[in-house]
Amino acid sequence: MARELTPAQRGLGDMDVEEFRRRAHEVADRVADYLARLESYPVLPAIEPGAVYRALPAAPPAEPEPFESMLEDYARLIEPNITHWQHPGFMAYFPSVASGPGILGEWLASGLNSNVMLWRNAPASTELEQLVVSWLRQMLGLPEPWDGMFTDTASVSSLLSLVAARHAVPGLGSRDEGLAAKPPLRMYASEEAHSSIEKAAIVVGIGRGGLRRIEVDSSYRMDPRALERAIAEDRRAGVQPFCVVATLGTTSSTSIDPVAEIAAICEREKLWLHVDAAYAGAAAILPEKREHFAGWERAQSIVFNPHKWLFTPFDASLLLFRDANTFRDAFSLVPEYLRTSASPGVRNYNELGVQLGRRFRALKLWLEIRYFGVEGIAARLREHCRMAAELASKIDALPDWELLAPTPFSTVCFRHHPPRVDDEGELDRINEAILAEVNRKGPVFLSHTRLAGRFTLRVALGNPRQTARHVEQCFSLLQGAARAAV
Repeated sequence: MARELTPAQRGLGDMDVEEFRRRAHEVADRVADYLARLESYPVLPAIEPGAVYRALPAAPPAEPEPFESMLEDYARLIEPNITHWQHPGFMAYFPSVASGPGILGEWLASGLNSNVMLWRNAPASTELEQLVVSWLRQMLGLPEPWDGMFTDTASVSSLLSLVAARHAVPGLGSRDEGLAAKPPLRMYASEEAHSSIEKAAIVVGIGRGGLRRIEVDSSYRMDPRALERAIAEDRRAGVQPFCVVATLGTTSSTSIDPVAEIAAICEREKLWLHVDAAYAGAAAILPEKREHFAGWERAQSIVFNPHKWLFTPFDASLLLFRDANTFRDAFSLVPEYLRTSASPGVRNYNELGVQLGRRFRALKLWLEIRYFGVEGIAARLREHCRMAAELASKIDALPDWELLAPTPFSTVCFRHHPPRVDDEGELDRINEAILAEVNRKGPVFLSHTRLAGRFTLRVALGNPRQTARHVEQCFSLLQGAARAAV
């Protein structure tokens, strides 16, 4: 039977509300079915580059199409051919998992389509964001002067922080005059800091050469003494230090920079301290993990991504700052068309960053925190840390496997090291082969890094759908691939 178009498709206006209700139920069912059958998919699709593109029409449709056809194409071409980040076997990179209540919150926010730029055009959205930021601040154990806002990613949160740090340099005047004819600025981060910090250096105008990488110790933590020496050398050379980036949970190994020592140096040298806790910040919810974060409250800015290890649909990055006025002074521009008659003291988020239009990200977090509760969230984080510690202990006890970094959170870094193989090139080849074979099999997906030049396998946990069974399956696949690779 031929599928018919709806009256709305044949005329003007939006989708009819009753049709929307019916289609929304269909979409909800498809999402629920997808979550139910996740483990029937290999995490990585068996697809060649360009296959999806070639399977779709090259030109947009001139006439409306039945909604059923759209859903069929989604089911045939899109869902099976993505990398399944929601899959409990996805243990690559860092987790980015959308929980059920988070998904529902995203849907509600999409329906409202609130643009959270000014209090006047988004009063409830603005105030809910203020509340959820306060909730998260309390959950992370940060004192009350801390405030913040949501951005899309840690890359943008860090960029905004570094612009604020540049603006805070006394007498620089970069906001109005730029950096021409000014002394060169220097920013510091460890050799293990994320590439987004280097990209931020490009955007804030100091260039990649304006970022000085500081040596790390055997646990891949920034060396505070090396930082002090670098600052002193730059000052003698006429370079102006202005900012240090400390990382709590580096991307490669989840190492923890000694932030209390770094904060003391920054206070003495009058430098801005930005803390990148994009992945590991969630662990601060656990009282037993707070020791790793001692001193971060002395920073000027912190980034933590709820869309990593807090089960929040992408995207949601939390930018925290001790003084909102510094960000407002760095970014605020209020042309006449944005002036409102709102009461003094209301929060206008567009004045704290580069974006005017902003998504309503707080709603999904509000639902998620209420659904699980702080204790429920903590229990899930604690279980991920427990499973990671158990896997690390198992690896450490075996003669032909070795840990390559500590396991403070929920990510394990290791490699296969047969007792009779000492050549580093051969060890790299073996572990590359292991990774390729495990990822080819399908039930799990792992990624790698290099630590001290060594090819390193990573297992990153953080999905509330993951259980000990999935971790055991992962290590069993690794052992099987290791036997074949040697």
